[in-house]
Amino acid sequence: MISYLKGEVIQVQQNPPRVVVLTASGVGYTVTLPVFVEEALQPYEGQELGLHIYYSVSERQPMPTLVGFEEAGDRDFFEQFVQVEGIGPARAASALTMPVPTLAYAIETEDLVTLTLMPGIGQRGAHKIIATLKGKVSESASRPIETAAHRARVPDTRADVVAVLVNLGYRNNEAVTMVDDAIRRDPELIEDPQALLRDVFRNHPATPAVTQ
Repeated sequence: MISYLKGEVIQVQQNPPRVVVLTASGVGYTVTLPVFVEEALQPYEGQELGLHIYYSVSERQPMPTLVGFEEAGDRDFFEQFVQVEGIGPARAASALTMPVPTLAYAIETEDLVTLTLMPGIGQRGAHKIIATLKGKVSESASRPIETAAHRARVPDTRADVVAVLVNLGYRNNEAVTMVDDAIRRDPELIEDPQALLRDVFRNHPATPAVTQ
């Protein structure tokens, strides 16, 4: 089992979630970086990296999966996160766009708005996450947001909220109109995706139409 790797990046694959090949002691390791880690590190060939590793292998997935983190606490949260039904390592790596303390706090406070901002999760997935992990991630929720979190790119709030609405069943043009209407009502909402999404739901409570 591999718990930590330190070495040189010799290859960076461009498709998200970002995958890097890291050489350590003459051996190359393929490591997936969750979105928030990749955005903080901005990996490039020749870069020296030290990563805490989530390692997984199973009968269904005999090829080892390695996922890298700057902080051991983030790796520990990831190990809990992938226990949620329907969320494996690949999906989890793509979904983790926000700092771990932010997500853990959202779980402990049952903040569905924040959890549905994760790509590919939706309301059903958010409910599963809370049902599985509430009461188990309080330590992660109480950690200060540091290192990767501080350096992570501020998300495109408008695009993120539109993506959440589309994921919930709204047509893209409907979602864009609803979000733009909310921003016109209160331009400061663009600074807070949670507040923006709440405003959209408050002014458009109807169930989304089924996409044809």
